[in-house]
Amino acid sequence: MTLPSGGLPRRFLDLLTRPLVAGPAWWSVVSRLPVYLMSLALVLTVREQGGGYAQAGLVAALYTLGMALGSPLIARHLDRRGRAAVLTATALAYPAALTVLVWFTHPGGWAQPAAAVVAGAVLPPANACMRSLWARLPLREEERETAYLWEALLTEVLVISAPLMLAALMLVGSAGLALTTVAVIGGLGTLGLAHTRLPAGTEAAGTADIRADSGAGTAHHDTGPSRSPAADGPADRSDPRRLLGPLREPALLALTAVMALSAVPIGLLTLAIPAFVDRHGAPGGAGVVYACWGVGSAVGALWLGRSQSEVAPQTRFPRLLLAYALGTGLTLLAGSQLGLALALAVGSAPIALVSATEMTLVSTIADGRSLAEAFTWASLATVLGDALGQQAGGLLMDPLGPRAVFAVATGTALAAAALAFACRGLLTRRAAPMVECAV
Repeated sequence: MTLPSGGLPRRFLDLLTRPLVAGPAWWSVVSRLPVYLMSLALVLTVREQGGGYAQAGLVAALYTLGMALGSPLIARHLDRRGRAAVLTATALAYPAALTVLVWFTHPGGWAQPAAAVVAGAVLPPANACMRSLWARLPLREEERETAYLWEALLTEVLVISAPLMLAALMLVGSAGLALTTVAVIGGLGTLGLAHTRLPAGTEAAGTADIRADSGAGTAHHDTGPSRSPAADGPADRSDPRRLLGPLREPALLALTAVMALSAVPIGLLTLAIPAFVDRHGAPGGAGVVYACWGVGSAVGALWLGRSQSEVAPQTRFPRLLLAYALGTGLTLLAGSQLGLALALAVGSAPIALVSATEMTLVSTIADGRSLAEAFTWASLATVLGDALGQQAGGLLMDPLGPRAVFAVATGTALAAAALAFACRGLLTRRAAPMVECAV
């Protein structure tokens, strides 16, 4: 079968089979497998060991806490030291920490929660690494847009397929063995990403300035207003603003705020969907309804993504968020399980496009010396918003019911779109070192 010339599948294929691009792209897929199933795997493992749901939930929550605390620091080292050292270290430490948790600790003691925190803290920064590499690889602008659309689509695919992989592994072994296997596979993928070849100069775009700065304290890269060398010199290292890293940039801070707010409806719907399905007499159908949500997003990316590069990202971002809000509002019209499934399938069409545009904006706003950390903060913003939405959904569900939670989700999505329109002027700065393709 011949793919249509210029079609999105052809663009993906051309990008992902290109020499010196295919290696990091495909290794990054393998390295990210644990990201999308580890919380579930931890719960299943602790339950298999005889722990209760409270203990399983604690271990999963502490793993997430460790990830939130450790990932910005690891990403900062990734920007400063380069991918080989940081990815190699985390590729070895992460499977080791999870192996200790599974085979050498038990529910009820202090060692298992401690191991969960450590495992989360040393999670390999494969997402941040690959997304920052897309910003530095020698690509045309439309190819870079395709790369971030691929990242958004890949997230949807992994969210659906990674738990299925876990289930398949559990058919031939225990939950603990499946968890360990996935962790080792992820570690091997991270090693591949750490040592695969890149086009000449790709890494230097993000790390050379840092290395020069650490050696002399004066060299720096800045595309904004000129500053004196002292602003980046050793005397400034005690400045508490350094702890914020790339979030010192107002545009990136505004973008992460929008991302966090736009993720709240996802968390709200995560609670409201099964409650709605349960009230309409088919609790076993919640998984099918969830699948329609993810499939709609993936189809929307494939159907609408081919025309996205025709509009500037700072212009299309608030428009996509408005479409996302209107799509969320379709859930208010659902009166049955089938109606909700259709509403989610249609309404989720902009979700992956919103995610892809967010990545494009991060890559163009963030300073080239801190791209990996910027992508990490962006990811944490969505995790925080999702968690806040789930917490709010749990509190609102009993007194108000799922339809009211759908309404809150729609209102929150509209607020995120309004904030994006208000911040549109901030999102025009281009600071990252984009390397254009010579052909």
